[in-house]
Amino acid sequence: MGVFDNLERKLEGVVNGAFARAFKGDVQPVELTARLQRELDTEAKLLSRDRKLVPNDFVIELSQHDYDRLTPYSRTLNAEILPQLREYASNQGYIFNGPVTVTYELDKDLPTGRFNVVSDAVAVVDADPASTGVLRRSNLVLEVNNIRHPLMPPGFTLGRGNDADVRINDPGISRLHARIVVQGFGDGQQISVEDMGSTNGILVDGQRVRNAPLHEGSRIEMGNTRLLVRSSASDV
Repeated sequence: MGVFDNLERKLEGVVNGAFARAFKGDVQPVELTARLQRELDTEAKLLSRDRKLVPNDFVIELSQHDYDRLTPYSRTLNAEILPQLREYASNQGYIFNGPVTVTYELDKDLPTGRFNVVSDAVAVVDADPASTGVLRRSNLVLEVNNIRHPLMPPGFTLGRGNDADVRINDPGISRLHARIVVQGFGDGQQISVEDMGSTNGILVDGQRVRNAPLHEGSRIEMGNTRLLVRSSASDV
């Protein structure tokens, strides 16, 4: 309870000011954060003795009343919620399978003050630009410590700190070490890695680089960690 209480106290400031005036007795930011933390606890899947995979893609379903009040503040709200969620995951030994996202959707069947959370352990799922309703996933993944992170636009950051999208527990890796940049899908997809001013640098296929294109089979070295770009269809 100590970790949860500490995070809850940090979120109390969000409820003051504009949020307090907007929400009044309705859905509160602290409630959302607490529910997302419980979602991590409920959905955690054991990877090893001290590591568990948890969802990183969250949809919060809101009533019409709460949706209208909350969505104008969603960017500011997420700027407060996401760091606390990452900190909670770090303290619990949880591993995210890619960037953490929180989006808000309307559920007209919900009464005011009630909300639902739907979660999944994915990196990014993007809608087809032709609006066909088809969901497209990456053909390539970045494998980090036996965890596969789908390579989807716009990419994600790698590092040891809580601000990194993909956290790597390696003392030789900087808090924000590198960025994976992904553009496009399929055969025309372009992927690269960029050094974000790290202390120990990056090696790609044995060569020290500041930035470099990536393709299937590319091997990245950061600190004592080896990362591999591979096909999502290949055997584990």
